[in-house]
Amino acid sequence: MRAIETIKNIWKIEDLRNRIGVTLLLITVYRFLSVITLPGIDPTSLTKLQEQTAGGLMGLLDMFSGGAFSNASIVALGIMPYISASIVIQLLAIAIPYFQKLQREGESGRRKINQYTRYLTLLILILQAPTYLMNLNVQMRAVGGAVPDGLWFTISSTLILAAGSMFVLWLGERITDKGVGNGISFIIMVGILARFPQSLFQEFISKMTESTGGLVMFLIEIIALLAVIAGAILLVQGTRRVPVQYAKQMVGNKQYGGARQYIPLKVNAANVMPIIFAQAIMFIPVTLIGFGSGDPDGWMVKVFSPLTNIYGFWYNFINAILIIMFTYFYTAITINPKQMAEDLKRNNGFIPGIKPGKKTAEYIDEIMSRITFPGSMFLALVAIMPAFAHFFGIQEGFASFFGGTSLIILVGVVLDTLQQVESHLLMRHYDGLLKSGRIKGRQGTAY
Repeated sequence: MRAIETIKNIWKIEDLRNRIGVTLLLITVYRFLSVITLPGIDPTSLTKLQEQTAGGLMGLLDMFSGGAFSNASIVALGIMPYISASIVIQLLAIAIPYFQKLQREGESGRRKINQYTRYLTLLILILQAPTYLMNLNVQMRAVGGAVPDGLWFTISSTLILAAGSMFVLWLGERITDKGVGNGISFIIMVGILARFPQSLFQEFISKMTESTGGLVMFLIEIIALLAVIAGAILLVQGTRRVPVQYAKQMVGNKQYGGARQYIPLKVNAANVMPIIFAQAIMFIPVTLIGFGSGDPDGWMVKVFSPLTNIYGFWYNFINAILIIMFTYFYTAITINPKQMAEDLKRNNGFIPGIKPGKKTAEYIDEIMSRITFPGSMFLALVAIMPAFAHFFGIQEGFASFFGGTSLIILVGVVLDTLQQVESHLLMRHYDGLLKSGRIKGRQGTAY
């Protein structure tokens, strides 16, 4: 009954109702575009491409695009080029003073950074689209088909793929502005969820038709999936609250400050970025071998190849080590204890029992080091959970939902969306989604 009452309250708020409607409309447009193939491509000749994207790294790319990659859709490249460009810009902000300056300029600097990110996205698309077309041609020739010959097809298809990805980016921005927010992440989430019903149905049919435990085993798998999701929620929401006291100040006849507040330090401040970095690093050795004369059946290919050995022991072991390392690295470049200490001192705030300035920075850094270790271990465990699921006989498509990048993104986006809805309800004096009235998103705690 509480759920029905909450839905009624959501429907009563005109602004929230309109935002949800706009979001559903834009998502419908995106899903419609994902099944429109490139001009000149025969959809019946895509069976080999769909087999190639059934698992491994290609499977992850296809999952993020909601199946558009394997459909040779006009939006086949999806939002991933924009994410790649964003990562590059973030890394440039560490090494190049100009980008560091832009980050400190507030809204104007953010607009410039977004503009540079779009330019870099377009450059990546121009380089990536012909590569996609070459792979598409190889896969279609394997089943007796082929892409149209000629330079015009390559140029026109490259422009279509680039325009399609930029249009998806525009849809994401409209969801952020006019919808429920987090547009880019929301589009990725929809792409991931698009494959869940089919994977769930295939797993159910597999358990009911094969001698693998039947309905009981299927129910056990669902319980295990829910347990992993609960763990991922704890990982995304986990924080260590550091108490902060603000000194009392008199402004005219009024007294300000003196209240105790808290700084929420996230257990997983790096979010999903370590997993993305680790997967990119794992793909480099095989790429280099492909350009050289290395043995395609050599040990390096068998260990590092995410196309054929994504569930192998050594691949997942090295992947987990890299995730732990990148978690520390990314946390170090995104969380600046010195800057936090300076901001506290500037606002007449201090941590009780700790001297302002350098001692405060050292204290925050020590706390971050302590909570990052269990966070990195748990993140690595979640990342390799699909390998454990596959080991226990779960089909590859369904096993991918037991962890990895997809699960962290799903949990994070869902929590952020619920937090947005919660804030609209509480702002208009309605009961929240939960009795506690609080939902923690990736950005912190909603009070």
